[in-house]
Amino acid sequence: MSREMADALDNLPHEDRVRSRKLSGGVATIIADATGLSEAERKALEDELRSAAMNAPGVSEARVALTATQTARTLIAIGSGKGGVGKSTVTANLAVALARAGKKVGVIDADVYGPSQPTLLGNHSKPEGRDDKLLPVEAHGVRFLSLGQLVSPGHALAWRGPMATGALANLIDADWGDTEVLLVDLPPGTGDVQLSLIQRSRPAGAVIVSTPQDLSLIDARRAVDLFNKTSVPILGVIENMATYVCPHCGQASHPFGTGGAEDAAAEMGVPFLGRLPLSLAIREASDAGQPLAAEEEIFAAIAAKLLAAVAH
Repeated sequence: MSREMADALDNLPHEDRVRSRKLSGGVATIIADATGLSEAERKALEDELRSAAMNAPGVSEARVALTATQTARTLIAIGSGKGGVGKSTVTANLAVALARAGKKVGVIDADVYGPSQPTLLGNHSKPEGRDDKLLPVEAHGVRFLSLGQLVSPGHALAWRGPMATGALANLIDADWGDTEVLLVDLPPGTGDVQLSLIQRSRPAGAVIVSTPQDLSLIDARRAVDLFNKTSVPILGVIENMATYVCPHCGQASHPFGTGGAEDAAAEMGVPFLGRLPLSLAIREASDAGQPLAAEEEIFAAIAAKLLAAVAH
């Protein structure tokens, strides 16, 4: 074989992914790394390499093999013992803040009773499927899937436990590509969905969202207890709706109290990630599907603490 033929495969596209190449008897054999690519991206990589090889001198047949290593992915459960504490809003903004920090982020909206991530992230598109896997939709640099995408707006998901946990499995097993951090927005309480997630996927840790008032903290402690009993580390507690600043006079008030969640975290020996205000701007942005994380430094600070907690 001539030197020209030996060098025929030296200028392939996606050189950073090509692991080996060989030309023998007119047959080009190429092995490439497809780690982190979606099914569509893998197909495109294979087609482009085959096409380039076929255009090389001396090549009559091209064989392309793709290999991949499992993407390291951190799954974090976002829970609350009680509904109405802003858990889903916090999840959406945390996801956007993490994406702004350079992470490849996904969100699973597993709240059977009130799936709200399509509204919060401003994308109600239904996910497509490929090779028996769902393909997440995207918004604000975040990939997400929601049980709310499976039904028409305004219709209830009247599912018993096994149906809900089966649907959750499909969302977790979706084609998340190179997603590094996957936040799971859980329903309130300590029921089937929480237990199914823990048993099936073993989160790296859990974050508990609570308002400062005693009624919410009672249930937040129950959520912490569930994760402790199942050996899922508590990455931290977030206190939401802690302070309200009047837009007219600028006076700060505390409709639900303040500091209660921080004190409870200290009592339970778990980290406190931060305190979020009761904010009209956050509520309006959430309703409009435009999370304020990009503008609010406090979400960036909480995201940084969360990543540090995961690292330890």
